[in-house]
Amino acid sequence: MSKQPQIIVALDFDTVKVALDFVEPLSPTQCRLKVGNELFTRGGPDLVRRLVDLKFSVFLDLKFYDIPNTVAQACLAAADLGVWMVNVHALGGVAMMTAAQKALQPYGTKAPLLIAVTALTSYNDSEWQGLGFKQDINASVLHLAQLTQQAGLDGVVCSAQEVALLRAQFGPSFCLVTPGIRLEDNAHDDQQRVVTPQAALAAGSDYLVMGRSITRSPEPVAVLAKLNEAIDLRL
Repeated sequence: MSKQPQIIVALDFDTVKVALDFVEPLSPTQCRLKVGNELFTRGGPDLVRRLVDLKFSVFLDLKFYDIPNTVAQACLAAADLGVWMVNVHALGGVAMMTAAQKALQPYGTKAPLLIAVTALTSYNDSEWQGLGFKQDINASVLHLAQLTQQAGLDGVVCSAQEVALLRAQFGPSFCLVTPGIRLEDNAHDDQQRVVTPQAALAAGSDYLVMGRSITRSPEPVAVLAKLNEAIDLRL
């Protein structure tokens, strides 16, 4: 078992009870946990604190995107919850991201990782350009990642399809978190830019966000064990 789990399980459940029941048999040595908009809206800070108290590394995935001061204060609130990672939208711009990064500086080594969302994995090129962007997704993600690094953040959320490009550009210390990870026999659901765990890791992903492949499995602990074994064999 890897000492630092690379799998982040997305707790995309519609009730707090279902989420906590799912988490109960899991171990913090197996995985980290992601709390997104749906579950946070239902469970709020109390749920996040409960997961942190259970010794899980929690990725608070609320994609903050607002004026710089508001985002900075939201990141402070996340840090006060004891989360391991929090994110903002890179589209908010350098000033917004810089404000968030500076707000967390007083926490020193206890500050959560701060990353920025580039382009959601639910977009394909046609939909992305339909929003008015002249560049394709790859070029846009690279540009947004450059802005993120300029603002001093720890890394980005991106599709695994862009990981090799970003790893070559930014080196090994820039954190790359990749959602849209599916096992080979899983449905893609609403994700467009989907990659298997093996391909994502080979490309250079640091952390794999996996939801339905694990949460909809009748044996999620067994699925996690197999995934972690495959990861350890690569080390």
